[in-house]
Amino acid sequence: MIFETIITSQDKEGRTHVTPFGIRQQEENMVIISPYRPSTTLNNILATQRAVLNLTDDVRVFAGALTQRQPWTLLPAELIKGSRLADCLAHKELKLIKVEDDILRPNLYLETVHESHHNPFQGFNRAQAAVIELAVLVSRLKRLPLEKITQEMTYLTIAIEKTAGPRELEAWGWLVEAVDNHIATLNNENIA
Repeated sequence: MIFETIITSQDKEGRTHVTPFGIRQQEENMVIISPYRPSTTLNNILATQRAVLNLTDDVRVFAGALTQRQPWTLLPAELIKGSRLADCLAHKELKLIKVEDDILRPNLYLETVHESHHNPFQGFNRAQAAVIELAVLVSRLKRLPLEKITQEMTYLTIAIEKTAGPRELEAWGWLVEAVDNHIATLNNENIA
């Protein structure tokens, strides 16, 4: 099973990178991250041997990380050198244990060395789930056929129209803009 999270990692100079990431949980304290190459997250984790897994219900973080917006603030991690989202529901501080190398997508095995719960998870509404699904599609704009992306967006729009609040509408707008810019680039049009 894959869980959609936000991973914060730092480079050797201490600059934090924030990105959405589907992770797998193995046993109770092991997280597996499988980034595509090239990847800032992959480079950071290999360089520093650590990362922070953040759980949030603010879908603007997923959208903002993919569209160069920053609707979050960061706090220092509690046990490892790193950063976590200030408004996350929970976070896990992770230490790299093992790497299964692969030319396309290596598997990084990270052990949970510290975990904190900050707020209860109330669940996602349909619009939040739709934003996360579109965020996954946007993260793969260069890998997926445009027709698949636009078909899925059409379907996901139903949930946005029925259940979105202000946060979800803002995040959706950022992601739609990213798709529109991608289409404009493919068509050699000027991007605003």
